[in-house]
This record gives sequence, structure tokens and C-alpha cells, in this order.
Amino acid sequence: MAPIEQSKIQIGTDRIFKLQESGTTLKREIFAGLTTFVSMAYILFVNPQVLGEAGMDRGAVFTATALSAIIGSLLMAFLANYPIAIAPGLGDNAFFTYSVVIAMGISWQTAMAGIVLASLIFMVITLFKVREYIIDAIPRDLKLAMAAGIGLFIAFVGLQGGGLVVASKSTLVQMGSFTVPTTWLTIFGLVVTGVLMAKKINGAIFIGMIATTILGLVTKLIPLPAQLMSVAPSMKPTFGVGIQHLGDINQPQLWAVVLIFLLVAFFDTAGTLIGLAEQAGFMKNGKMPRIGQALIADSVSMMAGSVMGTTPTAAYVESSAGIAMGGKTGLTSLVVSVLFGFSMLFSPLLTVVTSQVTAPVLIIVGVLMASSLSKIDWHHFEVALPSFLTIIAMPLTYNIAYGIAFGFLIYPVTMLAAGRRREIHPAMYILFVVFLILLYVINILPK
Repeated sequence: MAPIEQSKIQIGTDRIFKLQESGTTLKREIFAGLTTFVSMAYILFVNPQVLGEAGMDRGAVFTATALSAIIGSLLMAFLANYPIAIAPGLGDNAFFTYSVVIAMGISWQTAMAGIVLASLIFMVITLFKVREYIIDAIPRDLKLAMAAGIGLFIAFVGLQGGGLVVASKSTLVQMGSFTVPTTWLTIFGLVVTGVLMAKKINGAIFIGMIATTILGLVTKLIPLPAQLMSVAPSMKPTFGVGIQHLGDINQPQLWAVVLIFLLVAFFDTAGTLIGLAEQAGFMKNGKMPRIGQALIADSVSMMAGSVMGTTPTAAYVESSAGIAMGGKTGLTSLVVSVLFGFSMLFSPLLTVVTSQVTAPVLIIVGVLMASSLSKIDWHHFEVALPSFLTIIAMPLTYNIAYGIAFGFLIYPVTMLAAGRRREIHPAMYILFVVFLILLYVINILPK
């Protein structure tokens, strides 16, 4: 590329995304976008697999997943100018398949209609700034606890995905087996990336991922892709199905499903946005600037995804990998969106990015996000208990929203007991009741 053309691109991107003002560069934002994309690309294959078990066409879900990620990340880039990517969330697709379709016996078409309805409600409360009001009402200590809790959560996901931690009938979890070759691939990536981070090498996380992938290919622990290109599958089997079945939502049980999708999506994204904003240093006086625009990007992408045929989208915790690489603006999200577009044509190449490649990234980013622990007011038990429950419940329940629920339910109780009633925002009482209802509804649903 000619120097003049490169200069024009630099000036143009700086004007749109305010790179200089944010203390970043074009190159750094591109690498951050690459890192975030590679860290979350697994959703392109996991989402079709999970929703496929509910009877949905996996090819159509693959395309819907990619397109919803493109739409959400583009909106986040240009509306909110944040380095936060959006794509279908893992927790929601598991609830959709295993709790709603399989356990409750509801057809996937009707369940998808529930998501469409939840998306409509989601968009309305976003436009009226109800979500923004609630997020601003959350105490700073609980926001810090969310960030730390998400860090522990994604570190646990990395340890599990890399084979370092496995399930156990007697103790729930235990150390993985070192006789499994792929586990050593995770260890290699963790050591290499850790050393590079300690040496403060720019691009340490991305370099570590590349090194781990190359080792996996050389040792044949990661198979070479069968082909380089493939045409994106049609969305015809799923497109618009949820809208066509809106009339099926006429039972209390189905309205409970809509409520759960609405609340879980609400607080998954809210918690993740706050956690990522804390990590990146975007928070100002305990509030996240341009939170309204970020929430609009999330709600619009959720609606688009439900129409195309996928479960609710959410801000991705893997965006923390790109933020750790230095990503500070929406240019990072734009890069993610472009790469999701390319992935629709070169999807076979993504098979080399296995869980062992991304596991070290998640573990190290978990360490970075856990730094929020030092800022929590541990000296006052009325703050320490709800903060601790928020943090520890996320990995132990394998759900960000449940961790938030634990903290929000105990916070008003301990603050009232400590005589600090005036410090409790009125919205916290409303959230107390909402989470009580949510946990009750979840408890009565078939497992």
C-alpha cells in the first residue's frame, strides 16, 4: 500500500474512531480485532452444534450466527465506538435446547418465537433507557465484582476447554490428565503467552495463539483443514420462523420462558459490558460512557438474530482478549465484524483454532480481569459479602447472570443491616424482587 493511501486510511479511521484521543493506533486496533475474533470464533461451530440438537438446521444456524455477529459488532463499532464484539451467547443457546426444547417439550419453532418476543421487549426498554438507568444504579463495588467474577468465569472456561480441569463425580471438578497430548498443547500456549506477557512484548496474546496453533499443526494434534473455502449455507430453514409462530405463545409456561430469556440476556450483557469497561478503564465516576448506544447495538443485533434463526446475542467476554492487546475503540469491533464476514467463505480454516489454542488466552485474560478484586471495599462486610457471592457464583454456577443474582439479592439485606439504607438506590429494591422471581421460575422449570 502506498504511503499516501495508508496516510488517508489513518486519518479517516482516526476521525471516525478517535484513535489519537483514545491513545491507540491503527495497527494496534487491527491486532486487537484479530485477537478477539480468534478467541470467539468457536461460536460459529458450537452454536450450530447446540441448536442442532434442538432440531434446527445446522447450516442455517451457522450463517445466522455469523450474520448476527457481523450486525452486532458493526453497530457496536459505529454507534458506541467500543472494542466489544457481539455474537450469540453460549448460555442462552444451552437453555434454549436443553431446558426449553428437550426438557419442556416445546418445539424449536415456538421457542424461537419466544426469543423474538423477548427481543421486542428488550428493544423497547432499551430505547426508553430503562436498561441504562438500572446499570447506572448498580453500586461501584458490585460492578467491580462483576468484572472480577467474569475473569474467574472465563479462566475456568479456559482451564476446562484446555483439559487442565475436568469433571469429577465425587468432587465436581479435578485436575485433567497429563497423558492427553492436547493438554500439553494448552500448557505450552499458557507458558509461552505468560512469558511474553511478563516481558511486556506487544501482541503477546496473539503471538502465543499463533505459536500454539503452529505447534498443534506440526505435531498433528490439530488436523489440517480439508478445504480452504466453502459457500455459506442458506438460512431458509430458520429465517422468519420465530415471527411465523408468535401466535403459539399463549400459555403461562411459554411466558415464563420469555421472561427468562429477557432477564438473562439483560444481565449477561450488562454484566459483561461493565466488566469489560472496568478492564479497559472506560468507567468514569462509576458510570460507563455511551452505555445507551452500546445497549442499542446489543438489542438490535438480538432482534436481527432472532429473525434469522439464532438465540440471543450478547457482548462477548472474549472481547477482553482484544482489550488486553490494546484495543480501545470501535475499530477493533469493526475488524471483528469484517473477519466474521470472511469466515463465512473460509470457515474450514477456523477448525485449526481449537479450544487448546484459545484456552491459554482465556486463562491469562482472567488474570487481568481479576485485578478488579483489589478495588473492592473488603473492609466493610456488608459490601464484601455480596461482592464475594457475585464473584464466586459465576464460575460455580457456570452462568454470569446467576452470579449477578446472588450479589443483588444479598446486597440490600446487608446494607440495611449495617444501617446504610440511604446508600441503596431505589432500583436495587426492584432488582431484588426481579431476581427472586427469576430464580423461582428457573427452579420450577423441568431440568
